[in-house]
Amino acid sequence: MIEESIKAVIRDVPDFPKEGIVFKDISTIMMNPTLSTEILDHLVALYQDKGLTKVAGIESRGFLFGYPLAMRLGLPFVLIRKKGKLPYKKISYSYDLEYGSATIEVHTDAISEGDKVLIHDDLLATGGSAAAAAELVQQCGGKVEAFNFLVSLDFLNGNEKLKSYTDNIINLARY
Repeated sequence: MIEESIKAVIRDVPDFPKEGIVFKDISTIMMNPTLSTEILDHLVALYQDKGLTKVAGIESRGFLFGYPLAMRLGLPFVLIRKKGKLPYKKISYSYDLEYGSATIEVHTDAISEGDKVLIHDDLLATGGSAAAAAELVQQCGGKVEAFNFLVSLDFLNGNEKLKSYTDNIINLARY
């Protein structure tokens, strides 16, 4: 099963980015081309017949599997980036973090009215960045069809924040 394979390679990094946090490092997945291919094949099987029109990835680790997934599905890939990184006309959405706030942006022409969008990222914690991405999708006239994450920290209840956009939330490995 894909969950066991992912958990077998994810590295725990204690006290990163601050004391008391155990960081789930997915860079070890990138060092394993066989597992990376298995994950991509699994994602393609999950979403190939779901009527999606776009895949959106959240900067930066959401690009790692989001873009290849979009290519394999024959769909456009939408970059959701931190403020100031996109060169063209864009819309922004600001949200609160545990300490401070953040702003993400998307090009105004990346998502069209009626688009059915899968939002992908590496990790679901509190759900703040994924919910902000969903707000951007909706502001552009799109509909969030699904969320997908490689890893979910279930004890932080991020799924709850996302259920107002869709119940289609898939976490490949749960902690």
